[in-house]
Amino acid sequence: MESEDSDPDALGLYMAKALNKFNILYLHMIEPRVIGSRVLEGVENEAPHRLLPMRKAFKNTFIAAGGYNRNKANQAIADNYADLIAFGRLFLANPDLPKRYELDAPLNKYNRSTFYIPDPVIGYTDYPFLQEA
Repeated sequence: MESEDSDPDALGLYMAKALNKFNILYLHMIEPRVIGSRVLEGVENEAPHRLLPMRKAFKNTFIAAGGYNRNKANQAIADNYADLIAFGRLFLANPDLPKRYELDAPLNKYNRSTFYIPDPVIGYTDYPFLQEA
């Protein structure tokens, strides 16, 4: 079942503020790059930075995800846009992502067509690890 909110930014801001009264340890938000099942035009590999009001409203650790690579993640942290950045698709395709980032090694490309399919189960455990010389 798909659903949308008429004002998702206002709802997100309201929720971020409301969670403060419970002293939740962290809030993990995903950049709004999709509406329902449709990827927004031009943001497949971009983080549009629409979470800033929620980041400012939430008092504890703020984790952002969606469209980040190493450089964009480091910049988001440096700009105080987030405390931490989560990597989904890149980590899925690169189970050794921290090591690849440390060595500035090339990344495996993820295959979106294998996401969320039950059979055959491919793409979640069979991406190659970095082969160091």
